[in-house]
Amino acid sequence: MTLNPLTWLEYAVSWVLVTFHALWSNIFPADSGWAWGLAIVFLVILIRIMLIPLFVKQIKSQRNMQILQPKVKEIQKKHAGDRERQAKELQALYKETGTNPLSSCLPIIAQAPIFFALFHVLQGIASSKPYGVMTDQLVEQARNAKIFGAPIYGTFTHRAETENPTATLWVTSILILLMTVTTFLTQRQLIVKNSAPDNPMVQQQKILLYIFPVIFAISGINFPVGVLLYWFTTNVWTMGQQFYVIRNSPQAGTPAHEAYLKRQETKAIRKGQAPIESTEQNDVEPEKATRQQPKKQPKKKRS
Repeated sequence: MTLNPLTWLEYAVSWVLVTFHALWSNIFPADSGWAWGLAIVFLVILIRIMLIPLFVKQIKSQRNMQILQPKVKEIQKKHAGDRERQAKELQALYKETGTNPLSSCLPIIAQAPIFFALFHVLQGIASSKPYGVMTDQLVEQARNAKIFGAPIYGTFTHRAETENPTATLWVTSILILLMTVTTFLTQRQLIVKNSAPDNPMVQQQKILLYIFPVIFAISGINFPVGVLLYWFTTNVWTMGQQFYVIRNSPQAGTPAHEAYLKRQETKAIRKGQAPIESTEQNDVEPEKATRQQPKKQPKKKRS
């Protein structure tokens, strides 16, 4: 007998799924796609709320990376011919400042076990095998649940094994497309709006911009409808969460930050206050003047 290390997680995921299903069954039929589909959507919402601390850590680490760019460039220039020494110096810098360059992947990494646990539970529905807290009755209800004619356990690859292969083909194709497009737009949102032009990490992000959507598009043909719905929902959540953070707390030196300053300036003008940029200039220029005058005046007096 093989032990599944994710068994405990299957119990947790299936319990949450069944709990939300019971709630929505008070409004929709228990064997309907609405009851099971909304249960999956609210499973995503609960998970993403729990992952907010990781998201906050991700944002902080990204800001640290932005602040550390001058030191990173200095190390890269100093050890340009020695990649091993360069890597050690960068690792020491990241450790000293508590920065994790891979933090942008934390939400995805954290969701991966949950994703596979849900995938296994839905596979059990397809094969009429209950996993976690699922019972035979719940499995039967889930097997009868359809989203626009496609069963929630149906996949693009095995659509012929479902009651309505055509509906399964269209629903899975549309969900795969939506999942791929939202993955692309989520990555692009970070690069275009919240990354400085001189940030060396942008090149790596651009590579991921095209790699991630391709991976999801290829692997998506084997995902059940329920899993595709899960991933599409989490992408929409991520886009909205990123949009809020980028709009209200953008990184300095990025297009989003320039747009933020313009909005703040417009608000200040409407309220009859001095624009933010002009006040910053007024604060900086006197300091420069007072620092330069003491140095120049003695020289002129001596001459």
